Amino acid sequence: MRAVCPGSYDPITHGHVNIVERAVALFDEVIVAVGVNSVKKYLFDTDERVQLVRAATAHLPRVRVEVLTGLLVEFCRQRDAGFVVKGLRFGSDFDFELQMAHINHTLTGLETVLLPASAQWGTLSSTMVREVASLGGDVSAFVPDAVARSIEQKRTHHG
Repeated sequence: MRAVCPGSYDPITHGHVNIVERAVALFDEVIVAVGVNSVKKYLFDTDERVQLVRAATAHLPRVRVEVLTGLLVEFCRQRDAGFVVKGLRFGSDFDFELQMAHINHTLTGLETVLLPASAQWGTLSSTMVREVASLGGDVSAFVPDAVARSIEQKRTHHG
């Protein structure tokens, strides 16, 4: 069985990695799908996000990282992935993900597995990491080492 863990991963956090690690325990193969939204302003461009996700998941067997453009259901269909895995932090995440799960299932029969965030990372978000980093804060406790280094490089080269 193959599953997809979609997200923008801008940047990938320890919370994201924890969800991917748990998905690997449930499925034969996990594709981490790095989403591209032309309207969204990213800290890292698509290639950077893909490389950072690859670095953060390099220790995991049976994981591959790909770029996701277009509809998630079509991406999954093309890769013969019958499952989507999403992490949940709060009730608002559940409300949104439940709607998406119903739409995706209605469109193609795609099943969604919702994993509660681990207690350690339950309040962590990429948005918070970007905000702390933009104000000069140390985010190394929240992100893999490669991400922390990349954020610091951006800060010293663009700050």
